[in-house]
Amino acid sequence: MLSIINQYGFWAILFLIAFENIFPPIPSEVILSFAGFLTLHSKLTLFQVVLAASIGSVLGAYVLYYIGYLLDENRLKKLVQTRLFRFLGFKADDVSKTITWFQKRGQGAVFYGRFVPIIRSLVSIPAGISKINFLRFSIFTFLGSLIWNLILTACGAYLGKKWHLLVTIVDDYAMICAGVIIIAFLYFAILWYKKRIKKEN
Repeated sequence: MLSIINQYGFWAILFLIAFENIFPPIPSEVILSFAGFLTLHSKLTLFQVVLAASIGSVLGAYVLYYIGYLLDENRLKKLVQTRLFRFLGFKADDVSKTITWFQKRGQGAVFYGRFVPIIRSLVSIPAGISKINFLRFSIFTFLGSLIWNLILTACGAYLGKKWHLLVTIVDDYAMICAGVIIIAFLYFAILWYKKRIKKEN
């Protein structure tokens, strides 16, 4: 991956970041921190790297948005009505409520989600499901990606030969984010389940 960036520069960064958005396990911090380091020893500029990465982020997000777009409300309701989801306590109207919430507040989720590893990619799917305005989705995705990419690239350039230290820092940040997300998910899942039991009683 580093060899590709070194050889093809702008286009390699664009392609790799687009690919990283579709397949989150590919580490954007490695791509961007190394690209930032390359700005010190090649014709690449910080502006070019950030622009390429931001365009790549949007293109990758479009793929996941389209996947979500294909999963319309009726299909999700049918999925929720299967035995497994009914056993877990889900109902068809949960789908409508979730989509309505995302249509109202999804733009913020798209923007802020770009700063959270894994979520930064996956947030495009519910955006597509809820059919939030495509232009607004593009703008918020681009702006959020621009900030994230600028931070990683600038830090990579600042650290120079020690650019790889940034990868460790971002990995730690990702672990903290994952822990917070899991705790929050369990907390709200328990609250939701208690409310559902009370309603049924």
